[in-house]
Amino acid sequence: MKAYVHVMLKDGVLDPQGKAIGQALQGLGFAEVGDVRAGKVIELDVAEGTDKKRIEDMCEKLLANTVIENYRVEIA
Repeated sequence: MKAYVHVMLKDGVLDPQGKAIGQALQGLGFAEVGDVRAGKVIELDVAEGTDKKRIEDMCEKLLANTVIENYRVEIA
């Protein structure tokens, strides 16, 4: 079974990677692009029937820095 963990910086946390992407897009002529936030997606291959709560525990302990990041779990 596949599970996807989407991790993004919390609002108000400086995102230098997102800022650099936004500036590069502007420089390439994509003037319609406003604020950019960069994050990551972690794909997990877990045993069938793994509880979403179990994956959230993984996020809390390792996959996301919950002080500065939010996460969302998606079971495929």
